[in-house]
Amino acid sequence: MITVASIVGARPQIVKAAAFSRAVRGKFIGKINEIIIHSGQHYDHDLSEVFFEELQIPAPHYNLHVGSASHATQTARMLEKFETVFADIHPDAVIVYGDTNSTLAAALAAVKIHIPVIHIEAGLRSFNKTMPEEINRICTDHCATLLFSPTQTGISNLVKEGFHTPSKKPYSIDNPGLFHCGDIMLDNSIFFAKIAEKKSTILQQYALKENQYVLATLHRDFNTDNTQRLENLLAAFIEIAQQMKMVIPLHPRTEKQIAKLPSQIKKSFITHPDIQITPPLSYFDMLKLEKHCRLVITDSGGVQKEAYFFRKPVIIIRPETEWTEIVENQCGIITNSINESILKAFSHFIAIKNLDFPPLFGDGKAAETICQVILEHFETNPITNNNPFTK
Repeated sequence: MITVASIVGARPQIVKAAAFSRAVRGKFIGKINEIIIHSGQHYDHDLSEVFFEELQIPAPHYNLHVGSASHATQTARMLEKFETVFADIHPDAVIVYGDTNSTLAAALAAVKIHIPVIHIEAGLRSFNKTMPEEINRICTDHCATLLFSPTQTGISNLVKEGFHTPSKKPYSIDNPGLFHCGDIMLDNSIFFAKIAEKKSTILQQYALKENQYVLATLHRDFNTDNTQRLENLLAAFIEIAQQMKMVIPLHPRTEKQIAKLPSQIKKSFITHPDIQITPPLSYFDMLKLEKHCRLVITDSGGVQKEAYFFRKPVIIIRPETEWTEIVENQCGIITNSINESILKAFSHFIAIKNLDFPPLFGDGKAAETICQVILEHFETNPITNNNPFTK
């Protein structure tokens, strides 16, 4: 049996891990043993624990309780703690998801002691290295032995950086395997959408009517921690709310930064009768809101994709996106934090009626594909014990 350490730290990773864990406990039971390690990067109940409960993921075997800190401090703490855990459990491989500090720290800790790294969501690029996530993506990909990209664009990005395709066995860090597997988040959106429809009462709770509200999320530090950008975004939200009700789940960082704003813009936003502010929501509530909204405004990569899965246009309040396919297919518009651009994009999507949403992100079976490739890799490439901790 292959033992893999599955690393989570932020709620998008927990969602992705749910699909992998479900596949392991289903078709691959007895073949893959998964040990879940939570870095503690997101430690609030609403941002972490509730997702394990709701998505029926086994409780983490380890929780490192790292908490928040500067990028360097947080990553350093994780590196030390991941190395200690890996020495304890001796995994055959370490699986990392996405692009957080947890992703990078686990990949570095593993590769330094010769444990193969498996990167799910490899190849994504925003081409903006001022984003911490972009640095995390690039470094993690170059630490990996198996790289699973949700899109063909991701594979192309890796090839441009010197990776070879088609890659040939046996795979190693010097000869990594590249795989276009589809998006693991689509697996969950398909699996949980019907459950969310039954379990979530979010529409009734806030008296929301289908296709008559805008869902907005805002959490990235370059938006929340820059006063001018944050004011511009809130001003745009206020103007949109004059035309259509808005629902905005507030991330703790965003709530904290809004509290520091001048009273006029803050009051106009918080007290607006058609801006419904909520605390962080469960996965089921978010799925239901995404499924039934008119359109989405977000700086989240995951929410961009989920909007696409539910055939909803998305306004991307960032200078760029790693999900370029959504924009190229004219289902998303990049506006940055520019008020006029946001309002123009809103008017465009409200007016247009026949957007096309081709299946860019696979068939909803990414996790099964990933498990099968992992098994085939270790069957044809027997595990060599290069881990200095286990010699």
